[in-house]
Amino acid sequence: MLLPAQVIQKKRDGQPLTETEIRAFVAGFTIGQIPDYQMAALAMAICFQGMDFDETMWLTRAMVESGSTINWGQEECQSAQVSGCSSPDSGTFYADKHSTGGIGDKVSLILAPWVAACGLRVPMISGRGLGPTGGTLDKLESIPGFRTNLSLTELRHVTNTVGCCITGATPEIAPADKKLYALRDVTATVSCLPLIVASIMSKKLAENVDALVLDVKWGSGAFMRTRETSAALARAMVEVGKRYGKKVVALQTDMNQPLGQTIGNALEVRECRSILNPAEPVAAGSADLRAVTLALATEMLLLAGVKKTVAAAHQILQKQLATGAALETFDKMVAAQGGDPAAPLPVAKHQRAIAAPQTGWVHAIACDQLGYAVIALGGGRTVASDTIDFAVGFENPKKIGDAVTAGEPLMIMHYQAAARAAQAEQLVQAAYTIAATPAPTTGPLIGQRFE
Repeated sequence: MLLPAQVIQKKRDGQPLTETEIRAFVAGFTIGQIPDYQMAALAMAICFQGMDFDETMWLTRAMVESGSTINWGQEECQSAQVSGCSSPDSGTFYADKHSTGGIGDKVSLILAPWVAACGLRVPMISGRGLGPTGGTLDKLESIPGFRTNLSLTELRHVTNTVGCCITGATPEIAPADKKLYALRDVTATVSCLPLIVASIMSKKLAENVDALVLDVKWGSGAFMRTRETSAALARAMVEVGKRYGKKVVALQTDMNQPLGQTIGNALEVRECRSILNPAEPVAAGSADLRAVTLALATEMLLLAGVKKTVAAAHQILQKQLATGAALETFDKMVAAQGGDPAAPLPVAKHQRAIAAPQTGWVHAIACDQLGYAVIALGGGRTVASDTIDFAVGFENPKKIGDAVTAGEPLMIMHYQAAARAAQAEQLVQAAYTIAATPAPTTGPLIGQRFE
């Protein structure tokens, strides 16, 4: 058996690792026998040298088997001894969705209750921000009292009684990934395809859902910058899921500009509630967010066999939105996880516009820089121990193709401190490429489909 340093050296030199070596390394890291610095070194070696598909499968399996998998059967509710816990009948279908992350990507908050209102059960094990991208758990924690550290028993209970649940990985679910996830965020090893595949799929496979829909993003605000690398990631995750016997579909979506009209935790929760609320018209800036969410929700209903056609799936989804059932499910989930759906969300002390530096048309946005601008305001982490200011962020960003006049707002900034705001403003203005001629037509928001 190789020593940990020898395994690191082997991968550093570009040699494939064996299943035994990968399993032993992950097991040792999980229980603390292999320290963080050696795991970080191996992660960096993997980033430089890559992994073949077998290695990626072994890494994923080792992470799954580092903890427990969820059993959704009747005996789980009986053993939980939780009042009101309903056990699933034979027709219950469990499905989840995962996004590879982006700027303003708040799809999960809308999709989970929307699909649950259509009869599926949607347990989501989500994460925190990685690099410039926001985290679903961070967004939800802007709701007063909302708990994202549910136990496995609580996860099953909320899912089976409300229909959906969004929480962090429990200690039992892929504990190796939880430890590695924190390291990747602060060691520049986030955008590594084998690590992304193993991280995402280990949590999802440990959930033991029937189907999984993947939102695999590409562009300046995504970890995969090109369509080609995004497609490679999508194919790898679909193949891993299928080898585990799951129904899996991946959609490739554009992340060259922020999704929706808000960037920042509490601001994004407000936008989600607005989309779910049938009494509020969908703002023009949220149309792209709703389109992506609808496409992913449709795939989930089709995989579950709830409807046979896209049109029929759209019809039931629109009905659950129009009747308020989706919003009601969201509020029930919030309450079940300790939050107060009626409580006011955090609000920043100050707001002001960030002015466009010149007149013209928006040709491109370095979307990741908008994520770093949120971090500069205090709305994200630079180190794992940082505390997040949920109130700060941006709204109404100009998007590619928009005409702007010098001095006109590129977006509205919500901030607490002037010094932080000055740094964030510089990042935002530098992120925009504005030219004197109209921008060329952008590609489709939703691209290839993989199954």
